[in-house]
Amino acid sequence: MNVPSASHMGGVWERQIRSVRNVLASLMLQSGSQLDGETLRTFMCEAAAILNSRPLSATNLNDPHSAEPLTPNHLLTMKSKVILPPPGQFQKTDLYSRRRWRRVQYLANEFWNRWRKEFLQNLQVRNKWISPKRNMRIGDVVLIMDDNQARNHWRMGRVEETFRGEDGFVRKVKVAVGDPTLDNQGRRADRMNFLERPIHKLAFLHETGEFPTEEPLI
Repeated sequence: MNVPSASHMGGVWERQIRSVRNVLASLMLQSGSQLDGETLRTFMCEAAAILNSRPLSATNLNDPHSAEPLTPNHLLTMKSKVILPPPGQFQKTDLYSRRRWRRVQYLANEFWNRWRKEFLQNLQVRNKWISPKRNMRIGDVVLIMDDNQARNHWRMGRVEETFRGEDGFVRKVKVAVGDPTLDNQGRRADRMNFLERPIHKLAFLHETGEFPTEEPLI
């Protein structure tokens, strides 16, 4: 708990509050007149669900039998599956639809797209490359940036293979992505998929426990 007049002591959650407030202020300025009291309350609940769906840790992602990453929604509702996918495709014209729930769903998608970009930028700090940094290595846990991903869905993966450029630095990696769905015996229902992604499309979350000694820096 912060003492009064000391919001700077809560840097993590205060930063989250600012990012959410900026997105909500922009959306309300543009489309707030299309919402009444009930739909505004529903939209705020959707925004809270999006914010609380972010993964809190990725420590067990290397275990093929582990469950999905823990989120604030798991702690608040005590349920493993809370968020349902969006019920259809929504466009800007839905703001003027007679069906008020379509207005809320369109604004919820807009909130998801804008807040996710700001949240991912906080995870992937992009300072000017004036000092050496470690290369991405096999076993590192990353968050995959995908603009086509459905709302409230965070895709994590584990680096399985690295590819170096002509300068000797890692520019591309192969990521193992598993389906979090488990069968009745606690094993994964589907096989592991492998994707090749450039490093600027990945947000580093957790490093591997074994580091090679001859690893060049970037």
